[in-house]
Amino acid sequence: MNSPPAYPGIRISGCRALGAEGSSNAESLDRLLPPVGTGRSPRKRTTSQCKSEPPLLRTSKRTIYTAGRPPWYNEHGTQSKEAFAIGLGGGSASGKTTVARMIIEALDVPWVVLLSMDSFYKVLTEQQQEQAAHNNFNFDHPDAFDFDLIISTLKKLKQGKSVKVPIYDFTTHSRKKDWKTLYGANVIIFEGIMAFADKTLLELLDMKIFVDTDSDIRLVRRLRRDISERGRDIEGVIKQYNKFVKPAFDQYIQPTMRLADIVVPRGSGNTVAIDLIVQHVHSQLEERELSVRAALASAHQCHPLPRTLSVLKSTPQVRGMHTIIRDKETSRDEFIFYSKRLMRLLIEHALSFLPFQDCVVQTPQGQDYAGKCYAGKQITGVSILRAGETMEPALRAVCKDVRIGTILIQTNQLTGEPELHYLRLPKDISDDHVILMDCTVSTGAAAMMAVRVLLDHDVPEDKIFLLSLLMAEMGVHSVAYAFPRVRIITTAVDKRVNDLFRIIPGIGNFGDRYFGTDAVPDGSDEEEPYTG
Repeated sequence: MNSPPAYPGIRISGCRALGAEGSSNAESLDRLLPPVGTGRSPRKRTTSQCKSEPPLLRTSKRTIYTAGRPPWYNEHGTQSKEAFAIGLGGGSASGKTTVARMIIEALDVPWVVLLSMDSFYKVLTEQQQEQAAHNNFNFDHPDAFDFDLIISTLKKLKQGKSVKVPIYDFTTHSRKKDWKTLYGANVIIFEGIMAFADKTLLELLDMKIFVDTDSDIRLVRRLRRDISERGRDIEGVIKQYNKFVKPAFDQYIQPTMRLADIVVPRGSGNTVAIDLIVQHVHSQLEERELSVRAALASAHQCHPLPRTLSVLKSTPQVRGMHTIIRDKETSRDEFIFYSKRLMRLLIEHALSFLPFQDCVVQTPQGQDYAGKCYAGKQITGVSILRAGETMEPALRAVCKDVRIGTILIQTNQLTGEPELHYLRLPKDISDDHVILMDCTVSTGAAAMMAVRVLLDHDVPEDKIFLLSLLMAEMGVHSVAYAFPRVRIITTAVDKRVNDLFRIIPGIGNFGDRYFGTDAVPDGSDEEEPYTG
């Protein structure tokens, strides 16, 4: 374990342990189970991709984003801290997922990944498929899981990298064709019956929790789940339980309880244990805290501007348009009109940095003309929402059939740090030259995060072009230092940012001025939702 808690091996039992009433006789089993032979159809969702998985987890109090990226990156653009990984082990139907959801809700952390071991069952052979159809395949044995894929996936998530996770169909005992994409987060919760069954996997877990639930309760839950949700009959479920589930629990799962840092009797009913777990995770997250913008503010000062920067020539026309859009008295209509003109000039200037090769065409007069043609495969524009999307029309106007992707990055009002909320990118973007668009870049923190997302999708660094109407020197230095092969293109560079990381003299909040959402009364505590 990477950073052991201060309570190794403690068994938490905040509520009274299960007694006789925790057991269930035959009558109570019949009462809890749905009637057999009623024609009840299986539920539609029978895959490992449960409702709570990305992009959102909705609780009784709020919505938690589960496809985000934490701001744990330093001024060099590299990750400074790993995510905190919690392992949740226990028998089948012990309530692991319920405990995980309770932890997530109590943590009050915006970025969480919930990873289920159920997604990582191995692909079965034809013979094994036949055995599974007759409840004769042992899904509760360690050999049933793809531990190599689990370990590589968890390692990448801890490093803040994107991963692809298989979706398992329990009705057909096979993986779906499409996989889901997850991104690193502040906290990763990995739950499964064999969560502690592999030594390498154990080393990746910062905290290990074993959910200890009475065997009769687990049997009842499994019967209800498999009959009502997976369309199986009661005889088959009981046969599988007696032949595989119970022996596997005794041999492989229960012995791993001694490896846990916390044992939670009664699962979700033990609120004292949940509270203690949450307190420890909070303390670990506080140790991992890093202010990206503050670090960027003190880095790379007094250095010459990088060679990767290209600033549109400050002609009287360009300077005149800047004068208009920087003027606080400019009407919204004029602001939009002259911003669009500048965007068009910026896009045209940026296209001159794309690779071109010699080519010869024949004119209508039958003469050869030695010209140039684009040497790349395709151009994709990616806008950082919301201000970046205002540059999309200018890009479409000059690039025929250009593809558009979007990334939503917003500033956390409590920490001042950028957070990734949403992205939509073309599947084969790695082959393209990518024009990354944002209207203003102050510290560069959001731009650096967007570049990391593109790199996660295998876009080569030297094929990324960061375009902005206005940048602060700090932002230029930050992006160039972290990603020295990214081309930075803008119409102007201002020297300073203020204590709120806004560009000075600046242009104000571009998105608010463009979309007409800047009517915030003077003296209001409300801050700009995004400051580049």
